[in-house]
Amino acid sequence: MENRPPNFDLSGHAALVTGSTRGIGAAMADGLTEAGAAVLRHGTRATPPQNPSVLLQDLLQPEGPSLLLQAAFAIHPSLNLLVCNAGSFFDVPFLQMDRARYEKTMRLNVESVFFLVQEFARRISEQKREGAVVIVSSTNGFQSEEDSVAYDTSKGALVMLTRSLALALGPMKIRVNGIAPGLIRTPLTQGWMDREPDRVRHVEQKIILGRAGKAKDCSGACVFLCSAAAAYITGEILTVDGGLTTTQIGRFSK
Repeated sequence: MENRPPNFDLSGHAALVTGSTRGIGAAMADGLTEAGAAVLRHGTRATPPQNPSVLLQDLLQPEGPSLLLQAAFAIHPSLNLLVCNAGSFFDVPFLQMDRARYEKTMRLNVESVFFLVQEFARRISEQKREGAVVIVSSTNGFQSEEDSVAYDTSKGALVMLTRSLALALGPMKIRVNGIAPGLIRTPLTQGWMDREPDRVRHVEQKIILGRAGKAKDCSGACVFLCSAAAAYITGEILTVDGGLTTTQIGRFSK
């Protein structure tokens, strides 16, 4: 893209976006690419045609985060942007939740992020380079949702992890911020949204902008937080929800 505003130009930067073969992750990877960054994507399954810029790694495995960062730095030694987006939803009603589902949620949604950022920070601080991290949490990190106890807990943990990491990594000149998407149409949410149109209409009635979000609605926030335009911002969570969490009741039906 030509004639980028200088503060938003990511030319010369390299980024890794986890969970970026589809949905919000893919949209953010696209946005970073359009801003000029060299972007590595991450997934768990190969998709034809095989793309060398897509790194395959299971982040549920204990060594997954370290192996993913090792592969990413091998391709782009100048890697200085990390977007932690990989995560998923495994909940059932609370009284039916078992330890396996709970632990899977925490390993993927929280633990993998913790150790991805740790490995990333170690590598670039050793090289005395500056960097930026964006952690994708959710409005579920602030407000609870029915039959979503483990997921809500994990996203709330990411909110505090973002703030705590900003404090820990600030002296190393590594900024850490977060994005909290609201109701966004993605492959993860599309199934229940198709099955429960009344529920979707109910939520959209509360969204100030009157619609569920699209994955690309999260792209600009990610580019901003990675760019020089956000050079004096760290420890912040940017809510991308069309105003969903702004009002208590929302609009009344007409």
